[in-house]
Amino acid sequence: MEKTTKQNKEQIECKDRLCPFHGKDKLKLRGRTFQGKVIKKLDGRVTIGFERMLKVKKYERYEKRNTKVHARLPDCLRNDINLGDLIEVSETRAISKTIHFVVSKLIREKGKWKQLVQDQQEA
Repeated sequence: MEKTTKQNKEQIECKDRLCPFHGKDKLKLRGRTFQGKVIKKLDGRVTIGFERMLKVKKYERYEKRNTKVHARLPDCLRNDINLGDLIEVSETRAISKTIHFVVSKLIREKGKWKQLVQDQQEA
């Protein structure tokens, strides 16, 4: 049972059984979602990093903390996502010891943001 999707004007076969969009055992996206930058890409998974603000009650101030999250990378998104891209991950059931999230969508590619800002300034 092969399912296909059209991305970048070419057909990509998605044989990944844990794909939340096409898989045989569809992962249910539930709980928290995070947006972050891809800092590491491995076969079948990515690591994203993002900053969050934490309030320190004693000093009545905020501090920045960096967080890393490991997420499963479905076959249908493998060629679209590269290092430095901004992506969204959603919580799902535990897939392995460290992976509890799955990539849900690509928000922005690495070089596209600068082009968008320049286009807006010219207009």
